[in-house]
Amino acid sequence: MFCAYNFPLTIVTVCLFLNVSYTEILEKREIDKNGIILDSDRLDSKNNSLVLIILQYSKDEKIQGHTKDNPVAIRQKRNDVVSRNISMILENLLKRYESSQLPTHGRKPTLIKTNILIRSMGPISELDMEYSMDCYFRQYWRDERLSFKGPIQSLSLSIKMLERIWRPDTFFYNGKNSYVHTITVPNKLLRISQDGDILYSMRLTIKAKCPMKLHTFPMDRQSCPLILGSYAYSSKDIIYQWMDEGSVTFVPGMTLSQFDLISFPYRNQTIRRREGDFSVLQVSFNLRRHTGYFLIQVYVPCILIVVLSWVSFWIHREATSDRVGLGITTVLTLSTISLDSRRDLPKVKYATALDWFLLMSFFYCIATLLEFAGVHYFTKVGSGEIPVDEEEWEEFEKEEIIGVDSSEVSDDAVLLNSTQPTRRRSSLVCPILNDPSSPYSSRRPSGYQIPKFVARTVEKTTQTEFKIPIWKQVGYCLKGDDNFRRQRQREAASSGYASINGYQHVNSVSLIDRTARILFPVSFTVVNICYWLTYFMCHGDFEWENAPSNTLN
Repeated sequence: MFCAYNFPLTIVTVCLFLNVSYTEILEKREIDKNGIILDSDRLDSKNNSLVLIILQYSKDEKIQGHTKDNPVAIRQKRNDVVSRNISMILENLLKRYESSQLPTHGRKPTLIKTNILIRSMGPISELDMEYSMDCYFRQYWRDERLSFKGPIQSLSLSIKMLERIWRPDTFFYNGKNSYVHTITVPNKLLRISQDGDILYSMRLTIKAKCPMKLHTFPMDRQSCPLILGSYAYSSKDIIYQWMDEGSVTFVPGMTLSQFDLISFPYRNQTIRRREGDFSVLQVSFNLRRHTGYFLIQVYVPCILIVVLSWVSFWIHREATSDRVGLGITTVLTLSTISLDSRRDLPKVKYATALDWFLLMSFFYCIATLLEFAGVHYFTKVGSGEIPVDEEEWEEFEKEEIIGVDSSEVSDDAVLLNSTQPTRRRSSLVCPILNDPSSPYSSRRPSGYQIPKFVARTVEKTTQTEFKIPIWKQVGYCLKGDDNFRRQRQREAASSGYASINGYQHVNSVSLIDRTARILFPVSFTVVNICYWLTYFMCHGDFEWENAPSNTLN
């Protein structure tokens, strides 16, 4: 309010917070050497108003130089006066202010409006099931005891004023180790408007609990809540509300390292505690995990290791150490990957999607070893590693020589005994006679021929051999039948001679290996397709979930 009057000297009167008559002002004015009239002591405690008068004499030669030639000095003097009087009005406002009382004195609930600006978010820890974020947390409420009148719309005050006024006791229900930034000073802001509206803002780093469900990890989606409300005041005293539709906002360009932020719905809510009903605010950060890291570090290496274990199907069954070593190596490698992938996960009581995939990979690698055990048991016999005993050979000889012409037996037997007198008869079963690298081939005379009775015996047993069904062979294998084992040894022993005449060799490529070459890749592909379809397609919608009772109480 500006007042101008014609006096013998031109007077420009500037009245700030004017609430008294001009006559009263002139009666108590004080003029300093610069021609500025002050009424610093004029305070109306009833209306919370302050009188500030500035008079400028333009025709006074004594002060003309100050006003005309030094406008900066006058402006500075004016600012100093305003600052002193603002401090005085604040002191006047707080004279009879009781900071322990609610602004509404319990007549009605005090409304606290809130909004959040999130600067950054993360990390999100699955091991501790928590997340952190850096944000500006703002609260608005009205305290009519702090209202004033004047041209200044709002006052920005020091945080020391917070200790002298009432403020809400807001806390985070699911918070853990949250703190206010204090570098270089406590990052807080307090602003009071003419109507007594108060803005209280602070910069916080909030670390909050996030109950995660890891059944579909790492293709999971998580909803991390943030719940805030009053610690001591029930809904009869304080009601919290989000300020508007944009109450939760993010700094442009904010991203998370491991997740995509899908949505962040928020709501006002009333919850029941042991002390009564309390008004709270809740916002849920709905997140979707990035699977690229786990594809590169876990899934692709596991698939390649499983494929590597299938190489043993193309390795000859005689190379026992090679096939067993390859199988054990793949199993140990999978164990290392499994332990490394579980390092950052909590010890939950259920299996995650990653656990199921690792178990499936383990199953295929171990199945490869068991497949070779079956090959070894069924077909890898009689190659010199398991010699036939002397008694078994005599039984074999008695059974097979019956019906053979005695003249042929005597001639061939004499020739055989004369060439290798010191050789055990059972060793006839072990070496492969047509192999030049065999040590027994050097002992054989140049004109030596396979005895006719052996060839005829092999031909006879080959033509009249009774084929045992596969299911019976599996039963014998599981039971560990010794008779079946000895029979396979005899077949392997006779096949060394039979292979010369074109008969099937027992130590040729196993039918089990040929079947496994097709069965293992096809089944692994089908299982993988079902696995990925199950975990990528079966995702429910995000729903509001009430906070756990142990968090609220």
